[in-house]
Amino acid sequence: MRFALACALVAAFSVDPRSAIADRVTQLTRESNWTLTASIHLQFRTWHPQGLVRIGDTLFVSSVEVRSRERGEGVGHLFKIDRSGALIADLTLGDGAIYHPGGIDYDGTQIWVPVAEYRPDSRSIVYRVDPASMKATEVFRFADHLGAIVHNTDDDTLHGVSWGSRRLYRWKRGDERATPMQTINPSHYVDYQDCKYAGGGRMLCTGVTEMRQGAQSPSFRLGGIELVDLAAGRPLFQVPLLRWTSSGAAMTQNPAWFEATATGLRGYFLPDDDESTLYVYDVETK
Repeated sequence: MRFALACALVAAFSVDPRSAIADRVTQLTRESNWTLTASIHLQFRTWHPQGLVRIGDTLFVSSVEVRSRERGEGVGHLFKIDRSGALIADLTLGDGAIYHPGGIDYDGTQIWVPVAEYRPDSRSIVYRVDPASMKATEVFRFADHLGAIVHNTDDDTLHGVSWGSRRLYRWKRGDERATPMQTINPSHYVDYQDCKYAGGGRMLCTGVTEMRQGAQSPSFRLGGIELVDLAAGRPLFQVPLLRWTSSGAAMTQNPAWFEATATGLRGYFLPDDDESTLYVYDVETK
């Protein structure tokens, strides 16, 4: 009996918390009731947020500042923010026309940040950043626009998505300069904006799709969540997230971060540009 209890306790504590998040995502439906629990105004200009991770009480947000898109001029930022929304540090990333950060991931040690030219089929630099020192290290360069990247810590691979997430790439750590494995994304539900490794060979992505009845009609943006099988390059689960800001922005238009709670999930969203509010929503899944 004691042995069985000990095994059960070991199993309980060895469960990857990222897998718990992914498993709860699969219990969501379009009728799930996302309840706003907090709104935190960020006390600085955020430009166009792209990626978000939360480490303790500290937020890290990648963002693109466009100065001239036509001339390829801009600044890539990785902001470090305290729990009140005040800016702690601002790390500049990029090289010339390569200034557009994408969705970011945290592997427990490093933050992974892709920075690309602001156009499809272009060039990117992938960085890893120490969250304590905010020191960036260039890992490799790649001949395509990478809009998000995750680190699969189970098999030590990196996975990137192209502009609009039409192509999925896979690199083995230490061999990033080799030609990556490439898969065409069969999902056209949403374009991925921000992705995180979700344990069990999966990544959790959020994004939006824009719909119009005609060229001159107003657009409607639908936000959604996808759980992706990294080995197969296919979605395992898809669900809309039916929450918008007062201006009509979908909650998953920009970056997102999820955590497990006692009864479900907590989501952190930064849907607005420039003057951004961090929206915190809870949803029950059991």
